[in-house]
Amino acid sequence: MNKTEVRELTLRKNYASLNENDGMAPSEQKQTKKRSPRVPNGKRTYKPLNPEALLADLQREQAGEPQRKTQTANKKQNRPSAPRKNTRRTPQRQAKKPPINIIPLGGLNEIGKNMTLYECCGDMFIIDCGLAFPDADMLGVDLVIPDFSYVEQNIDKIRGIVITHGHEDHIGAIPYLLKRVSLPIYASPLAIGLIKGKLKEHGLLNQAKLFVVNPRDTIQMGCMKVEFIHMNHSIPDAMGIVVHSPAGIVVHTGDFKIDYTPIEGGVTDLARLAELGEKGVLCLLSDSTNAERPGSTPSERKVGRSFEGLFTNAEGRRIIIASFSSNIHRIQQIITVAEKFGRKVAVSGRSMENVVSVAVELGYLSVPEGLLVDIDTISRYPQEKVVVITTGSQGEPMSALSRMATGDHRKVNVTAQDFIIISATPIPGNEKHVTRVVNDLLKLGAEVVYEAMYEVHVSGHACQDELALVMTMTRPKFFMPIHGEFKHLKASAKLAKTMGIEPSHVMISDIGQVITVSEDGISQTGTVPSGRVLVDGLGVGDVGAIVLRDRQHLAKDGLIIVVITMESLTGTLLAGPDIVSRGFVYVREAEELMTEAKQVVKNILDQCLDSGIRDWSTIKMNVRDGLSNYIYKKTKRGPMILPIITEV
Repeated sequence: MNKTEVRELTLRKNYASLNENDGMAPSEQKQTKKRSPRVPNGKRTYKPLNPEALLADLQREQAGEPQRKTQTANKKQNRPSAPRKNTRRTPQRQAKKPPINIIPLGGLNEIGKNMTLYECCGDMFIIDCGLAFPDADMLGVDLVIPDFSYVEQNIDKIRGIVITHGHEDHIGAIPYLLKRVSLPIYASPLAIGLIKGKLKEHGLLNQAKLFVVNPRDTIQMGCMKVEFIHMNHSIPDAMGIVVHSPAGIVVHTGDFKIDYTPIEGGVTDLARLAELGEKGVLCLLSDSTNAERPGSTPSERKVGRSFEGLFTNAEGRRIIIASFSSNIHRIQQIITVAEKFGRKVAVSGRSMENVVSVAVELGYLSVPEGLLVDIDTISRYPQEKVVVITTGSQGEPMSALSRMATGDHRKVNVTAQDFIIISATPIPGNEKHVTRVVNDLLKLGAEVVYEAMYEVHVSGHACQDELALVMTMTRPKFFMPIHGEFKHLKASAKLAKTMGIEPSHVMISDIGQVITVSEDGISQTGTVPSGRVLVDGLGVGDVGAIVLRDRQHLAKDGLIIVVITMESLTGTLLAGPDIVSRGFVYVREAEELMTEAKQVVKNILDQCLDSGIRDWSTIKMNVRDGLSNYIYKKTKRGPMILPIITEV
């Protein structure tokens, strides 16, 4: 049987089935295997077949004629074609970006000692390595530097150090770090010049790896690219740091302000900050020093205009100006005004002399020939033709201005013919020192001008309007305030929230905390060794909490030394006790007290002998405790007591 015969037989069976079901209700009809189409209400519909049409089709097929097109076929032809399915492979979901760790080792909840470690995918680098000056209770301490323990533990991962600018609180600890590890340093020309001077003093210059970078330069730090952008500050060549990491873009402003009329270097690179904002900034770390102050920081040129008025008022007198040694913009304005008024300029103070020398050599200071004279030669010129630029604007005890105030300066004697300008604002904690110096200068007859009286100082740090502008430009997803005490960090965080940053996206951190930033959030994920290391003379870290406590004790109540000579075998007292007082009482004016104190010690020694105590440590402890109780009852003071026993 061929195909045609099979098809004809099939059609005839269907035709017979149709005739059999004809006239029956749908429920009584025999259902075929072919299912009827669905309708919206879910019920089936039954469309009767046309057997005559089917037979006609069969006959046409046998005769070799084309079949007629059915209505359904026509509808299918006229129906618009469905869009072709996309046969391309769906792109795989992008891999999750790795996090970046930000580890402050200094500069948070304190002024100075700025140092931050960045880590991503096993690579690390350091931003800044500064120092801080000791607090009033750190007796005898010269400097405070960060704890480098974590850096030493991870030295194999650290690719280098980048520097934002040349202030002491950002570069001062570099010599102490390079004595322990070897790392390349990348900084601006001026910062490199200042770092070289420090390394030379410590005998490290020949082995240091120093590289000069400029704004818009980019260097590679492992998996991270580090870009430098120009910022305004109170020192030339200040730069912010942009970290291009696998985690995203992180902007670290460093110290900055926005000065639209700067003395040198152009305005802060707002265009680049805006470009970064368009690309998407993962996290912004911003200067917080002036976050409590509304408005904007005035331009440095405002101080120059004040100087002109003050130079006019000082006619006929010598002018002495105290300023930060690193404030080269301020020094330049003093030189410019001095030239205008026909005065020679001399520099006093070791740090001031070093900075001026480097700045002149590198072209950051423009000094007319013959204007700058040596401090030793100022006596050759009339007083009214001299300006002295000096250190000591913070009232530091050993600074040049402090020595002038106490009459200890070998080159400058302050008299009533001096007009003195303190061109700086006291750093928090230094107010009393500055006030003391001002009072001493006034007692010598000099006229003293300081910030509260005239506009002789402007800050180098951004106020609220400038901080808000940088936030608007960069549009960060996360925000972390840096550089300041807790109140400054808190004010900066509050400002960020008012600028629309989610409160959960703002992180106030502390030194030693590991802050992990990723697309998912910002959080503290651990801690590392951190703290402060005290530098006293040539000793680094050998002065700790116990030594400081002893120094404070000595400074507060003084010292009593008890000298005893005893026989080694029997413990019999052979000589003494002799009592020496230092910083407690003047012995000649307290003979009765000293005599009674000796008797107290004798009684204690007799008790030890009767009790069979021969251990020198126990005897010393008994002497110390007994004499301390006696002296406190008599004087309500607690001097340090140091027993010394000599055996014979």
